[in-house]
Amino acid sequence: MAISRAITSKLQSYFLPSFLDVVNESYMHNVPKGSETHFKVFIVSEKFVGKPLIKRHREVNTVLAEELQSGVHALSIIAKTPSQWESDPSFVKSPPCLGGSKL
Repeated sequence: MAISRAITSKLQSYFLPSFLDVVNESYMHNVPKGSETHFKVFIVSEKFVGKPLIKRHREVNTVLAEELQSGVHALSIIAKTPSQWESDPSFVKSPPCLGGSKL
C-alpha cells in the first residue's frame, strides 16, 4: 500500500483534483500477491484545461517519476478537465492481462 499512498499523495498535492481514483491493478497480472506494480489513475483537474491529452499524461508521469523508476511497471492514465468529467463521468474497466504466463 505504500506505493499506492505515495501516488495518491503526490497527485493530490500537485493537481488538486476534483476527483482522483488510484487503482492497484497488479492482481490482474502475473506478479506476486500483494504487489504494487500496475496502476490505473483517473484524475480530474483544472490544471488540465487547455492542454492536449499527451501533455496531461506527461505531467502525471513527471509527478510520479520516482515511482515509475522504482517498481511501478505500468501506469494507465485517464486525465480529464472538470467539463469533460461533467459531460462523461464514465470510468472504463481495464481488460484482463494476456501477457506473461497467463497465455
